[in-house]
Amino acid sequence: MRWLQFTADKTSSWGIVEGDRVIAIEGDPFGQWRRTTRSHALSDVKVELPVMPRTFYCVGLNYLKHLKEAANKRGEVPNVPDRPEVGYRAQNALIAHDENVVIPANATEQIHYEGELVIVIGKKARHLSENDAMDCVFGYTIGNDVSERSWQKADRGLWRSKNADTFKPMGPWIETSADLDKMETIVRVNGKETNRFRTNDMIFGVKDFIVEMTKYFTLWPGDVIWMGTDGASPNIRAGDVVEIEITGIGTLRNMFVAETQPEATVT
Repeated sequence: MRWLQFTADKTSSWGIVEGDRVIAIEGDPFGQWRRTTRSHALSDVKVELPVMPRTFYCVGLNYLKHLKEAANKRGEVPNVPDRPEVGYRAQNALIAHDENVVIPANATEQIHYEGELVIVIGKKARHLSENDAMDCVFGYTIGNDVSERSWQKADRGLWRSKNADTFKPMGPWIETSADLDKMETIVRVNGKETNRFRTNDMIFGVKDFIVEMTKYFTLWPGDVIWMGTDGASPNIRAGDVVEIEITGIGTLRNMFVAETQPEATVT
């Protein structure tokens, strides 16, 4: 099943995608819900964020090729992690499918993109084992992890390099029935393929992270876990369109644009 948050006729709603149409529902997929008689052509609705997470988790260096390429650029020997490690990102960075990634006016040309599988948590979970780790997974969506690499090197934390407004596109919907082992991630820039890899070819898989995370804290419905990427990306420029397709889920598409005349705003 594909769950979509959308706006049509100035009304926002959860819906179920069936073919080229969206069936509006009352309620939400994490609780009680029912179908309505309202439906729209998918092409006629505004696709919104699939979910606004209570907590936004992320995984870094979880694919061997990506880890080696990052180490080679630094002139270092690759340090393969021996356990799952988790970070956090900021909600302000999230944008939806077909919304623009805004490159800050003071950014360098080192703007990179990364296609990532996103796990959406559907049930409250704590102290899970490998046998029941997947019981808390509601479904999957797609993320584009945008980074400003010069800031990433200059700062002790990732507060601006990873978390600037619009740097985390996510969507277009949540797919509940995709098969991890059949997934392939394909990344395109302006229609040209730039990267392709088996999505589940991770150093540590989804179960590993859920088991490790729930040893220490509770996962809640609507939380998301971005699972990292493989390979590397070239610099992106204003006007470029990045598409990230994951088999069995769909395609996330966003254009990159330059910030123009930044102004102070207080509202």
